[in-house]
Amino acid sequence: MTASIPATKKLFIKTYGCQMNVYDSQRMAEAMGAEGYVLTEDQSDADMVLLNTCHIREKAAEKLYSDLGRLKPLKAARPDLKIGVAGCVAQAEGAEIIRRMPLVDLVVGPQTYHRLPAMARGEIPAIQTDFPEEDKFDHLPAPRATRRAPAAFLTVQEGCDKFCAFCVVPYTRGAEVSRPVERILSEARDLVARGVREITLLGQNVNGWHGTGADGEWGFGRLIRALGEVAGLDRIRYTTSHPNDMGDDLIAAHRDVPQLMPYLHLPVQSGSDRVLKAMNRKHTAQQYLRLIDRIRKARPDILLTSDFIVGFPGETDQDHRDTLDLIEKVGFAMAYSFRYSPRPGTPAFDRPEVDPALADARLQELQALLTRQQKAVQQDMVGRTVGVLFEKAGREPGQMIGKSDYLHSVFVQTDAVQVGDLRAVRIVESAANSLRGELVA
Repeated sequence: MTASIPATKKLFIKTYGCQMNVYDSQRMAEAMGAEGYVLTEDQSDADMVLLNTCHIREKAAEKLYSDLGRLKPLKAARPDLKIGVAGCVAQAEGAEIIRRMPLVDLVVGPQTYHRLPAMARGEIPAIQTDFPEEDKFDHLPAPRATRRAPAAFLTVQEGCDKFCAFCVVPYTRGAEVSRPVERILSEARDLVARGVREITLLGQNVNGWHGTGADGEWGFGRLIRALGEVAGLDRIRYTTSHPNDMGDDLIAAHRDVPQLMPYLHLPVQSGSDRVLKAMNRKHTAQQYLRLIDRIRKARPDILLTSDFIVGFPGETDQDHRDTLDLIEKVGFAMAYSFRYSPRPGTPAFDRPEVDPALADARLQELQALLTRQQKAVQQDMVGRTVGVLFEKAGREPGQMIGKSDYLHSVFVQTDAVQVGDLRAVRIVESAANSLRGELVA
């Protein structure tokens, strides 16, 4: 039997990286909440500090160890403070974290964080980085919306079977696993009952979801349609997708389901077929462009964003020009772009790197093009009326901030809306990374 635990303990969580980690941090907080922990924003006041790590960005492990180094004085002053490392770096580094940083008490991977309470109680080993057969979602408390937020994340799929040459996800998150239909719909209905109006479905390869329903296996397009029937759910989004899993039914859902917002993040990584093959992406530039045409025919106003890796091993000037050409043809609303950095354990790790100065120059040229496209897309929004879901107050008195249908941040000067309101807004100005609007009477 579990001993009762005082409800006065405080938990500080630092979240690195992706939206999946944001969701995971919320679920870890809920799991520890059942143990009497409440969240704090002051780590010096915490009884437990959790660092929920991401392994995608460059020097992820080094950043973790730097943060742990800064916790040494706090641990020295309070030896009873528990320090835990979670997430993908925890999965990749395992016991090495405690060996290098003995102040760490717990190391837990992204598939085992449901075991955190037992780890904190000392009932099971302090390192949990396996890929368990049990579904962690079966062992977590019911999810809850926090701070009356009108938008929430909902994980539907984890892991990846694509094995792109640059990516650690298959090794840190494991094979693709899809949550069953009814559990997703139940969680969505619960979030809506708690005031959520917009749900973003999450997965490392979210559109590869193929969950089990009462009548067999469903595809992702059918799941979107079912979520569109949840009363009170006004908006649906999803991220991150792979081009090879954009099936006909999902494309049709963008046409048919009004709750599915006109925004799609669809990483391509490169516009060069030679580089795409070296990356093991299993699609060509032309296949991607044809796919974009199909999506835009289904939903002409959709905004597209993407990911690009510049300076992948073996990339030539022509490969770079091919990528710029693809960007010109698509016209992205925004994109994330990075210089390639090797990840230990990935197929591309030992390949000869492109000269860093050359890669940097290519990255700057690519980002300049993407910035021009982003500005053009935002400027095109001026004069249009869009839906805005208001999420928080702005820094200025009387200012409210929300997200448009197209995921732009929109600032409105008004005292006539509250957090959670979904209102029509006319865009009057475009700023660097946001829009300014006025309420439509």
